[in-house]
Amino acid sequence: MELVQPERKYRRLAARLANLKVMVQGTVTERTIERDVATEPGKKKVYGPYYQWTFKNKGKTVTVNLSPKQAKTYQRAIDEHRKMEGIIEEMRQLSLEILERKTVGVAKRKRRK
Repeated sequence: MELVQPERKYRRLAARLANLKVMVQGTVTERTIERDVATEPGKKKVYGPYYQWTFKNKGKTVTVNLSPKQAKTYQRAIDEHRKMEGIIEEMRQLSLEILERKTVGVAKRKRRK
């Protein structure tokens, strides 16, 4: 049973996890509002952009308004969170592979014909 490669890859992924920066879940959305100009029929005025961070807290959707600078910072933190989720998913798959190779399973019964 050759486990060196999966275990080595698992350790590399764990090291990548340790190097992640601040992270949050959610989505940053840029919004604009288009309104009719009262004094000039047919013309529209665009307001914005406005930035919002939306996330779940205890099963409820929460929306927070952000400044443009905050939006960039929060987007970087969201990107870090998504990286972390990808790394953990890979670690789960490797863990399963390592455990299946290291342990002996239940013997399969012979089928009756």
